[in-house]
Amino acid sequence: MAEQPSRRPANPNFSSGPCSKRPGYSLAELNTATLGRSHRSSLGKDALGRACSETARILGLPEGYLVGVVPASDTGAMEMAMWSMLGARPVDVFAWESFGKGWVTDIVKQLKLEDVSLFEADYGKLPDLSQANPEHDVVFTWNGTTSGVKVPDADWISDDRKGLTICDATSAVFAMEMPWEKLDVITYSWQKVLGGEGAHGMLILSPRAVERLESYTPSWPLPKIFRLTKGGKLMADVFKGSTINTPSMLCVEDYLDALAWVDSLGGVAASIAKSQANLKAVENFVAANDWIHFLPESEAIRSNTSVCLTLDLPADQVKKLVKVLADEGVAYDIGAYRDAPAGIRIWCGSTVEASDLEAMLPWLAWAYQQLTA
Repeated sequence: MAEQPSRRPANPNFSSGPCSKRPGYSLAELNTATLGRSHRSSLGKDALGRACSETARILGLPEGYLVGVVPASDTGAMEMAMWSMLGARPVDVFAWESFGKGWVTDIVKQLKLEDVSLFEADYGKLPDLSQANPEHDVVFTWNGTTSGVKVPDADWISDDRKGLTICDATSAVFAMEMPWEKLDVITYSWQKVLGGEGAHGMLILSPRAVERLESYTPSWPLPKIFRLTKGGKLMADVFKGSTINTPSMLCVEDYLDALAWVDSLGGVAASIAKSQANLKAVENFVAANDWIHFLPESEAIRSNTSVCLTLDLPADQVKKLVKVLADEGVAYDIGAYRDAPAGIRIWCGSTVEASDLEAMLPWLAWAYQQLTA
């Protein structure tokens, strides 16, 4: 039986959300001048405005794309978009894991839209994206956080589409190449790829999405926190730092810190490269051990953030393995999502260091051997 590894990760946080803080993170480094001040003060609006403008700059968004801070994390941003914009055209929905299937529930059971085409796949697989109709609105996740399956590209999205593409990108943005011109609505949350704090969502709109908001009024009532127009015109101040409800200014400062860190790396290309290097460390480990496997059925759709793996163990033994690693203090929160097949999920976004992955993976092998001896 293999000896217990002697090297431990400096940071054992491999949760897929909230994700690990950036290397070297310290609360003491946050600007606290906004704390105790109104978010509508000039100081507060400046910080929120920078959260929007710095996001656009670092991501390299096309001219005319708007960025806003909205309530209720990625879920709030997605539901705000769907409840405000869907219904004008037929809808194609692509879902292959828990969160994507949640958007199906919103569209079919809550909004009760009738002209809906569902394209679903089991965990580890991707639906046939070529079925997307350019005349329809399309709703999909870029990366399935709970399945580790991502879309390989955006070639299936027509440049001449008439409908909108509404993309949940919460575990993809800042970690994967995003073809912004193909996307009309993009949502994400701070606590995923950037390791920020929860409860706030980010909503990015293309000019086509703004046009939809100003030309279409849904037949159902909208809660106040979903309203993006007033008198038929976009509430433009939302995308300049005037939030719909009261945000946590501490969380805002935490997000600004994360953005500055990405900038210091060399921008989003550097954060993408870091995440891909992390995935490579896991790929090397899987290649060397025949008892562990990627959940995605092909390499082309394999996520480089939420890396989902199955083990040659029954489900109860997988849970024991996860507990052993947590008890040893070498890997926290790596159990598969509750609706996913039994396995583990290792976050490999850019806030995780490859050196910590390389220190943790031998412990994973050791724990497996303990359970199968």
